[in-house]
Amino acid sequence: VIQDTIDNIELNRNIKIDVDSLPINDKAAYELLNKGNTIGVFQLESQGMQSLCRRFGVEQLEDIIALIALYRPGPMQFIDTYIKRKIGEEKVEYDTPEMGEIIKETYGIMIYQEQIMQVVQVVAGFSLAQADIMRRAIGKKKEDVLREQGKKFTEGCIENGVSGEVAASIWDKILTFA
Repeated sequence: VIQDTIDNIELNRNIKIDVDSLPINDKAAYELLNKGNTIGVFQLESQGMQSLCRRFGVEQLEDIIALIALYRPGPMQFIDTYIKRKIGEEKVEYDTPEMGEIIKETYGIMIYQEQIMQVVQVVAGFSLAQADIMRRAIGKKKEDVLREQGKKFTEGCIENGVSGEVAASIWDKILTFA
Protein backbone atom coordinates (compact mmCIF):
# COMPACT_ATOMS: atom_id res chain seq x y z
CA VAL A 1 0.00 0.00 0.00
CA ILE A 2 2.80 2.41 0.87
CA GLN A 3 4.68 1.63 -2.35
CA ASP A 4 1.49 2.02 -4.40
CA THR A 5 0.93 5.42 -2.78
CA ILE A 6 4.49 6.52 -3.48
CA ASP A 7 4.18 5.35 -7.10
CA ASN A 8 0.88 7.24 -7.55
CA ILE A 9 2.33 10.44 -6.08
CA GLU A 10 5.26 10.23 -8.46
CA LEU A 11 3.02 9.42 -11.44
CA ASN A 12 0.36 12.08 -10.73
CA ARG A 13 2.34 14.85 -9.05
CA ASN A 14 5.84 14.18 -10.35
CA ILE A 15 7.13 14.12 -6.76
CA LYS A 16 9.63 11.42 -5.87
CA ILE A 17 9.50 10.26 -2.25
CA ASP A 18 12.24 8.29 -0.53
CA VAL A 19 10.53 6.59 2.41
CA ASP A 20 13.86 5.92 4.12
CA SER A 21 14.63 9.65 4.26
CA LEU A 22 11.33 10.73 5.82
CA PRO A 23 11.86 12.23 9.29
CA ILE A 24 10.65 10.10 12.19
CA ASN A 25 9.72 13.16 14.28
CA ASP A 26 7.62 15.16 11.83
CA LYS A 27 5.69 17.66 13.93
CA ALA A 28 3.08 18.17 11.20
CA ALA A 29 2.33 14.42 11.14
CA TYR A 30 2.01 14.34 14.93
CA GLU A 31 -0.32 17.34 14.79
CA LEU A 32 -2.60 15.43 12.40
CA LEU A 33 -2.73 12.59 14.91
CA ASN A 34 -3.43 15.01 17.76
CA LYS A 35 -6.36 16.41 15.79
CA GLY A 36 -7.71 12.87 15.34
CA ASN A 37 -7.15 12.93 11.57
CA THR A 38 -6.31 9.23 11.43
CA ILE A 39 -8.61 7.79 8.75
CA GLY A 40 -6.52 5.28 6.82
CA VAL A 41 -3.83 5.09 9.50
CA PHE A 42 -3.40 1.46 10.51
CA GLN A 43 -4.58 0.80 14.09
CA LEU A 44 -5.46 4.47 14.66
CA GLU A 45 -8.53 4.96 12.50
CA SER A 46 -11.38 3.79 14.76
CA GLN A 47 -13.49 6.45 16.45
CA GLY A 48 -12.13 5.38 19.84
CA MET A 49 -8.55 5.77 18.67
CA GLN A 50 -9.32 9.12 17.03
CA SER A 51 -10.71 10.35 20.33
CA LEU A 52 -7.72 8.98 22.23
CA CYS A 53 -5.31 10.63 19.78
CA ARG A 54 -6.97 13.99 20.48
CA ARG A 55 -6.40 13.54 24.22
CA PHE A 56 -3.00 11.87 24.14
CA GLY A 57 -0.67 14.60 22.91
CA VAL A 58 1.53 12.63 20.50
CA GLU A 59 5.00 14.17 20.41
CA GLN A 60 7.21 11.26 19.35
CA LEU A 61 7.10 7.77 17.88
CA GLU A 62 7.16 6.20 21.36
CA ASP A 63 3.87 7.98 22.13
CA ILE A 64 2.21 6.22 19.19
CA ILE A 65 3.57 2.87 20.35
CA ALA A 66 2.25 3.47 23.88
CA LEU A 67 -1.10 4.69 22.58
CA ILE A 68 -1.61 1.46 20.61
CA ALA A 69 -0.44 -0.69 23.55
CA LEU A 70 -2.83 1.06 25.94
CA TYR A 71 -5.83 0.64 23.66
CA ARG A 72 -6.41 -3.01 24.59
CA PRO A 73 -8.83 -4.51 27.11
CA GLY A 74 -6.37 -4.91 30.03
CA PRO A 75 -4.30 -1.71 29.92
CA MET A 76 -7.22 0.39 28.65
CA GLN A 77 -8.29 1.20 32.20
CA PHE A 78 -4.94 2.98 32.70
CA ILE A 79 -5.42 5.44 29.81
CA ASP A 80 -6.62 8.35 31.98
CA THR A 81 -3.86 7.78 34.54
CA TYR A 82 -1.25 7.55 31.78
CA ILE A 83 -2.38 10.82 30.19
CA LYS A 84 -2.52 12.64 33.54
CA ARG A 85 0.98 11.45 34.40
CA LYS A 86 2.26 12.29 30.92
CA ILE A 87 1.10 15.89 31.19
CA GLY A 88 2.15 16.25 34.82
CA GLU A 89 -1.29 16.34 36.44
CA GLU A 90 -0.59 13.21 38.48
CA LYS A 91 2.57 12.09 40.22
CA VAL A 92 4.38 9.06 38.79
CA GLU A 93 4.80 6.38 41.45
CA TYR A 94 6.49 2.99 41.50
CA ASP A 95 5.63 0.05 43.73
CA THR A 96 9.35 -0.57 44.30
CA PRO A 97 12.38 1.55 43.42
CA GLU A 98 13.67 -1.27 41.19
CA MET A 99 10.61 -0.96 38.98
CA GLY A 100 11.39 2.69 38.26
CA GLU A 101 13.92 2.04 35.53
CA ILE A 102 11.67 -0.54 33.85
CA ILE A 103 8.46 1.49 33.70
CA LYS A 104 9.82 5.04 33.74
CA GLU A 105 9.11 5.58 30.02
CA THR A 106 5.47 4.59 30.53
CA TYR A 107 4.94 6.82 33.56
CA GLY A 108 4.95 4.02 36.12
CA ILE A 109 2.41 1.85 34.32
CA MET A 110 3.17 -1.61 32.92
CA ILE A 111 1.76 -1.58 29.39
CA TYR A 112 4.14 -3.88 27.51
CA GLN A 113 4.60 -7.62 28.04
CA GLU A 114 8.36 -7.06 28.14
CA GLN A 115 7.93 -4.70 31.10
CA ILE A 116 5.98 -7.30 33.01
CA MET A 117 8.64 -9.89 32.28
CA GLN A 118 11.36 -7.54 33.54
CA VAL A 119 9.37 -6.60 36.65
CA VAL A 120 8.84 -10.21 37.72
CA GLN A 121 12.54 -10.89 37.19
CA VAL A 122 13.62 -7.88 39.24
CA VAL A 123 11.14 -7.95 42.13
CA ALA A 124 10.44 -11.68 42.40
CA GLY A 125 13.67 -13.19 41.12
CA PHE A 126 12.07 -15.02 38.20
CA SER A 127 14.40 -16.39 35.57
CA LEU A 128 13.82 -15.31 31.99
CA ALA A 129 12.26 -18.73 31.32
CA GLN A 130 9.90 -18.37 34.30
CA ALA A 131 8.95 -14.87 33.19
CA ASP A 132 8.18 -16.20 29.72
CA ILE A 133 5.94 -18.93 31.16
CA MET A 134 4.01 -16.23 32.95
CA ARG A 135 3.86 -14.07 29.79
CA ARG A 136 2.38 -16.98 27.83
CA ALA A 137 -0.15 -17.65 30.59
CA ILE A 138 -1.20 -14.00 30.45
CA GLY A 139 -1.48 -14.08 26.66
CA LYS A 140 -3.57 -17.26 26.67
CA LYS A 141 -5.48 -16.31 29.83
CA LYS A 142 -4.64 -19.60 31.53
CA GLU A 143 -6.07 -18.99 34.97
CA ASP A 144 -4.66 -22.14 36.57
CA VAL A 145 -1.12 -21.26 35.45
CA LEU A 146 -1.61 -17.64 36.53
CA ARG A 147 -2.70 -18.74 40.01
CA GLU A 148 0.42 -20.88 40.29
CA GLN A 149 2.61 -18.07 38.98
CA GLY A 150 0.98 -15.61 41.39
CA LYS A 151 1.96 -17.78 44.32
CA LYS A 152 5.55 -18.06 43.04
CA PHE A 153 5.60 -14.32 42.41
CA THR A 154 4.52 -13.49 45.96
CA GLU A 155 7.02 -15.93 47.45
CA GLY A 156 9.81 -14.50 45.27
CA CYS A 157 8.93 -10.95 46.24
CA ILE A 158 9.01 -11.76 49.94
CA GLU A 159 12.38 -13.51 49.52
CA ASN A 160 13.65 -10.32 47.83
CA GLY A 161 12.44 -8.09 50.67
CA VAL A 162 9.22 -6.86 49.06
CA SER A 163 6.27 -6.93 51.44
CA GLY A 164 3.32 -9.21 50.78
CA GLU A 165 1.09 -6.15 50.48
CA VAL A 166 3.26 -4.56 47.78
CA ALA A 167 3.62 -7.93 46.02
CA ALA A 168 -0.18 -8.26 45.97
CA SER A 169 -0.52 -4.75 44.54
CA ILE A 170 1.97 -5.48 41.75
CA TRP A 171 0.33 -8.84 41.01
CA ASP A 172 -3.10 -7.20 40.79
CA LYS A 173 -1.71 -4.81 38.15
CA ILE A 174 -0.23 -7.73 36.24
CA LEU A 175 -3.58 -9.53 36.30
CA THR A 176 -5.32 -6.37 35.15
CA PHE A 177 -2.94 -6.30 32.19
CA ALA A 178 -3.91 -9.89 31.45
